[in-house]
Amino acid sequence: MTTVTQMKCACEPCLCIVSVDKAVEKEGKYYCSQACANEHKDGQSGCGHSGCGC
Repeated sequence: MTTVTQMKCACEPCLCIVSVDKAVEKEGKYYCSQACANEHKDGQSGCGHSGCGC
């Protein structure tokens, strides 16, 4: 059995890889930040991580 500990942020354009235990979980999906989890509502851009411009 394999246990997944890291995965790509569920925000489609986001490039971040997140640790499942530290990710923001929403509706069974894992995100690197609250901005991504909220689908960048209110014009939020980016997740705050360098090199990622989702």
